[in-house]
Formats: sequence, structure tokens, C-alpha cells
Amino acid sequence: MRRSLAGVALAVTSMVALSFLIPLAALVMSLVKEQSVTAAEQRAAALAPVLTLTTDPSALRESAASLDATEHLVVHLPDAQPLGNSQAPKALLERAQQGRESISREIPSGWICLQPVVLPGDRVAVIENFVPEEELTRGVKASWAVMVLLAVGLIGGSVLVADRLGSKVVRSSKRLAQASRTLGEGNLDTRVDPMGPKELRDAGVAFNAMAHRMTELLAIERELVADLSHRLRTPLTALHLASERMAGTPESARVEAAVHALETELQAIITAARTPLAVSPMGHGMRSGDTTTTVQPAPGAGPSGPRCEAAEVVRRRTSFWAVLAEQQNRPCSLEVTQEPTAVSLSDDDIAAVVDALIGNVFRHTAPGTPFGVRVVRTAHAVELIVEDAGPGIPEPERALSRGSSTGSSGLGLDIARRAASVTGGSMHIAQAPRGGAHITVTFALAPALVSERRPRMSRRRPAWPRRRS
Repeated sequence: MRRSLAGVALAVTSMVALSFLIPLAALVMSLVKEQSVTAAEQRAAALAPVLTLTTDPSALRESAASLDATEHLVVHLPDAQPLGNSQAPKALLERAQQGRESISREIPSGWICLQPVVLPGDRVAVIENFVPEEELTRGVKASWAVMVLLAVGLIGGSVLVADRLGSKVVRSSKRLAQASRTLGEGNLDTRVDPMGPKELRDAGVAFNAMAHRMTELLAIERELVADLSHRLRTPLTALHLASERMAGTPESARVEAAVHALETELQAIITAARTPLAVSPMGHGMRSGDTTTTVQPAPGAGPSGPRCEAAEVVRRRTSFWAVLAEQQNRPCSLEVTQEPTAVSLSDDDIAAVVDALIGNVFRHTAPGTPFGVRVVRTAHAVELIVEDAGPGIPEPERALSRGSSTGSSGLGLDIARRAASVTGGSMHIAQAPRGGAHITVTFALAPALVSERRPRMSRRRPAWPRRRS
């Protein structure tokens, strides 16, 4: 491209230079010739008054010398030899004498000017002024040389400028092409520094936005895969407990093995979704680098968005887990407010939070360990509290980091945290009164219900059930 741009500049500038240079050269030559001829005619006309006064050769020579035309100014007197070296053709000279006609025309060796002068006695003398060929073209070659040099300089300068401008375009295009190839090979951290013309700068900015958005979409997709895989652990837990109840039957070992294999596959999917993608040998893989996606809260979500009664969903999902808890002799308590608890989330999102938190209790505490679930309504939020009497969470800050909690995938707490963040809420981990984990997930109330009149609160607060023997 760089060579093509230089070639285009060379061709265009050359055509423009030639279109001006050729007419200008012809004009310069015509002007020089015209000036020389005009000067010759003026000298001949200037000598005519002298000739009407005197025909003395000495006086005529002195007058010719004063006009700086001694060599080429010749006077043809009647019945006398010409004063000087005549270059005029005989036919032209006779025509000027007999016809008394001023003649100015080109001859093979230059230009001749003949000026007839009528003397006393009706005699005719002719003043001849000859302009040699070199006088007609004096200074023309020098003018042409200057014009040629200027044209060459103009062409060279235009080619140089085009090459410099082309180098910026080519450099920017190469960087954009290289970044595109690198991005296609899987390096999602690739970005370009926008440079060059405005169009290429806009293309660079668009490329960076595309790469950034691609990274965000991949991160969201990977989180979604991990979250969906984590949700499947809820029915797996039920299958696992069912297989335990089948212990001793011929099918129990086969069911237990199938459940274990399925749980292993789910753990592999979650681990793969959390691990940055590597570039495959064929160059089709992609890696996300260290990119993380932050879910922004949506405080402006109105009645038109997703919403549900958090208390109803919590009651329904806790009832499901209560059946499994009974099979493990695990005491379970539920305390739900009777106040409206509408939040800007769907039923599935709240259910995923409840399943993640209670599922962690089943996975990380021994059978028989009691747990409790509470839903509390505050002025502008709904609090979901899940606590147990297990070993607790030794590193709450680390547990809140997606995929970094010890001994698990770390997705359960992250699902709850992100769901709370979507509504503008938060999550807090503390120690329960009985030494276990005390997890509080706060959901902001749906905006349409913030100003509604709060009904009287009616709650039941059962104590921890005693462990059944």
C-alpha cells in the first residue's frame, strides 16, 4: 500500500507539473522572442528621425552606436553602399524600398526588421535591424532549467509526503491486522493503540470495544455454566440421600456409583468453567486472561422487571430441603415474616440462592447438624439468614471470592452474593451463636413497594429442634 500511494502521488504530481510546465515553457520562449523583435523594431524606428535630418555615414554610425546596435543595424541609402553588413534578402529589401512597406519577419538565420524612410527628393532609404537566432532564444534554456528543477522538487516532495502519510496508514493497518490475528488465536487481552487517520483510529477504538465486550460475554457465559452446574447439585444431593436409604439393596451400589460419577462430572465442569481457556493446538481456543466481570446493581429496576415474593420462594425451597434433612436426622427450623417481601429477582434466582446456601450446609456439615432459615423484613430490604451448628467458615473474606473457598468450588456463596448485588444488596458471613456459619443475604426491596404501608409483623420463632435419636 505504501508503494502504491507513492506511485499515485508520483503520477498525479507529474501530470499536473507537465500540464503547467509545457505551456509555460512555450510562453517563455514566445515572450523572449517577442521582446527581442520589439527591441529591434524600436531601434530601427529610433534611427529613422536621424536619417531624415542627415545622410552622413559618420553621423549615422554614431547614432547606431548610441542605440547599442552597431553590428546589426544597417542603413541602405539610395544609390550608395549599405552602412554595415546586411543580412536582408534582396527580395525583401527591394519590396521595402519600392513598396515603402515596413517588414518584420523570420529568416533562416534569425529575424529581420526593415523600416523604410522617405528622404527629400522622394528617395527611399531602408533601415535594417537583424536579430540573430541566439538573441531570439537568450535566457530560454536557463528558464526551462529552473522550471524543470522546480517540477522535480515538487514531484519529489509530493512523493515524500505521500510516503510519510502512507507509512502511518500502513503501520496502523498492520497493527490492527496483527491484533485481529492475535485475538483470533485466543489472546483476549489483545488491544491496539488507535493511530493514523480518523477512520483507522475509529476502527481501533471499535476493535478495543469489541475485544472488551467479547471478554465480558465469555466471562458471563462461563459464570452461567458454572452456576447452572452448581444448581444441579441440589437434585444430586437428593439422589445421594435416596441412595443412602437404599443401602443394602442390590441397586444401591449401582445408584451410588452413578450419583458419584455424575457429581464428579459436574465438579469437572465447574472447574473447567473457572479455569482460563487455553489456546488449542489448532488455534481455535480462547483464553480470558485475568478478566473478571462485575455485576452492577440495578436500583432503577421497576415493576416491569422480574420480581417475586422472596418469603414464598424461601418457604417452598426450605420445605424441599426439610425432607432431606429429616432423612439425615438434621433438625431444621424456618422463620418467615408475614410482611411483603417483593424483590427485583425471579423465582429461579431466589431459589438458586436458597439451594446454594442450604446445599452448602448439607455438603460441609456432618449428618445430624441442625440448621435454621429466617426471612426478615427491614425498612428497605429483605434479609435471608441461614445459620447452622457446624464448624463454620474460618476465612469469610476468602469464601466470598468466587472459586477460592477451600475444599469446594466456591460458587454457592458467589451465586448468593451476585444475586444480592443485582438488587443493590449485599452478603455478610459471621459466626452463629452455636459456633457454625451465620450467612446473611440482603436483597433490596422492589422500588414499587418501598413506600407502601407496612402491615403488622407476625412471625413465629421456633427454637432449634432437638436432634432425634
